[in-house]
Amino acid sequence: MQIKPRQHLLDIWQAVARHSFDGGQWEWGEWGKESSVADAERLLCLLYPATEIPAFRLDDPDTTQDDVQQVLKKAGGRLEIPANLVTAAAEFMRTHTEDKRPTFAGGYYFGAADKSKELTEEQRRTGVVDSFSMSITLCLATLGFLKVYETRTRRGDIRDTIAELRQATSNRLTAAMVSLLRSFTVNVFDTDASQGRTLCELLGQGRLSQRQVLNKFQNRFRPLRAAIVESVSLGIDVEEGLKDENQLFECGWAWTMVQDAPEIETSEPIGPQPKGVANAVPYLYFTVVALDGIQDLFSDRTLTLGLLNAEQQKLAEALRLRWELTQQYWSRIARFDDDRWPLEDIPWRTTGQKLESEYFSLSVAAILVHDLMRRRATDDDLTRTVGVMERLAERGRITSRMTRDDPMVQALHNIGVALPLQGSERIGPPMTWAMTDFSAQLLKRTVQLCTLSRSLASHDRLLRLAEDIFDHMWQRRIRDGEGVGLWDNVHAAYPEAEIRKRRVPVSWSITERVTEVMVQAHDMYRQPPIRSLELTELARALLSESAHLLGNEQMEPAPKDDGRHGMQLRNIEVKLRRARSLVDEQPGTAYALTLDVLGQLDSLARAREAADRGV
Repeated sequence: MQIKPRQHLLDIWQAVARHSFDGGQWEWGEWGKESSVADAERLLCLLYPATEIPAFRLDDPDTTQDDVQQVLKKAGGRLEIPANLVTAAAEFMRTHTEDKRPTFAGGYYFGAADKSKELTEEQRRTGVVDSFSMSITLCLATLGFLKVYETRTRRGDIRDTIAELRQATSNRLTAAMVSLLRSFTVNVFDTDASQGRTLCELLGQGRLSQRQVLNKFQNRFRPLRAAIVESVSLGIDVEEGLKDENQLFECGWAWTMVQDAPEIETSEPIGPQPKGVANAVPYLYFTVVALDGIQDLFSDRTLTLGLLNAEQQKLAEALRLRWELTQQYWSRIARFDDDRWPLEDIPWRTTGQKLESEYFSLSVAAILVHDLMRRRATDDDLTRTVGVMERLAERGRITSRMTRDDPMVQALHNIGVALPLQGSERIGPPMTWAMTDFSAQLLKRTVQLCTLSRSLASHDRLLRLAEDIFDHMWQRRIRDGEGVGLWDNVHAAYPEAEIRKRRVPVSWSITERVTEVMVQAHDMYRQPPIRSLELTELARALLSESAHLLGNEQMEPAPKDDGRHGMQLRNIEVKLRRARSLVDEQPGTAYALTLDVLGQLDSLARAREAADRGV
């Protein structure tokens, strides 16, 4: 199924408007306001495309396009849509603020490890890295939206709401950044410890001894280890053991703020900072989520619009340091052995939670994609990563058929991977976090790689894979009842599987990720096409021949055809100039134009020869 970003985004927006608006007013519904993560994801389904794609802008009613207005008619008229979005965003900020302190509750996204026990209210209200990261993206989108819309509206009530919303959004952005800083951790352990043995087995691939792995780890990570140690002054709380090269380590984000994490000094009015709960152990899933949000802090749009104040810029630099260190660490872990990457040994085994799953392989691949994008890599690393993505799609039963009682359908798409949230037992029964968005995440990383790739062969493979995954995702839209046109109806993709019905009818997590993919696909198609050197050479050869034949034709006496011959030659000149201007960027188009010119020149030559023979 071809990915058509504009049409598919219009379909998604129509479904969101049908579900979330009633008479132009935003309706949270039964499950709204119960999870700051889900509420942020729902708002981002509209705000993210509206602030990233010019054709979907809603902040200037005079530029709202007709088809956009049509699909959002349940959200109001052209002038009401941005006002109603501002009202919804303001209500979100008020809902998820307590005593002037922004809150980041996971809510019903949290699960209990023991199904017979209920989570406490304190546990439901615990902040989670998903919410910290999603809030960064939402706040930046909101601030950018307000920057334009406040100059376009004259309504006094909306201008008051905008002022309130801007302050609340800025406070939430700062609080989210502080919370992410306090959720970052560096975990140091001995090679003989349980984590150390697991990591050595993972990196050794059954071919290297524990001592060989340690020696290679020391050499490969010495500069990174030194960079982390030197960064203590910038706010990273590093264990003293990290300086010992005989110790292994991991870095990344825990599921929430780490226990005993020091408070971050800030002059922003974000209220008292909550105590940390999580064990100082990084999670692959939450690390990927954090990386996704942090990169929005230094995007071109954020910098161009000047969305961060001085205090937030300082926090952003501290987060950027962690962002770079984490990417470098996991990228090197994924490619530890040049002959056979640990990433290529699917499924990945986590050291902290002692679990293994294709989802964790995808998480490591996602960090590698981040690193490849940061380095703008176009080398062998990218080609090998394409192979990993293709295998994950096959193993995840997206591009291959399911078997009878296939465990993959349950483990990756229906029930998902349940992460034990270490440290949650301090405030009640042990908690879990379910990851059911394998397909959406795989689609997102595949499109990111496709945008990065400048190799024709790799780009073609990635585009085909992305279309196959998207076809699978599009099947999983809800077809009836609440949430028609949204996600997630797993049974539609696996009709023979026994699918457990979920409590919450709409998955805003998957819906938001598909929306995000459409924005990425839009950016991919906006790039210049990949240039083929062979096609460029052929186009230049054709241009040379065309120019020569045109010159020859121009020396011939013009036939008595009332200027028609001269007009044909001028049209040929125009086409040749166009072909020359495109030959470097679009050699295929230049090739096609020049072939047409050669055909016209040949027709002129044959007509002249026929006239000379008196035919």
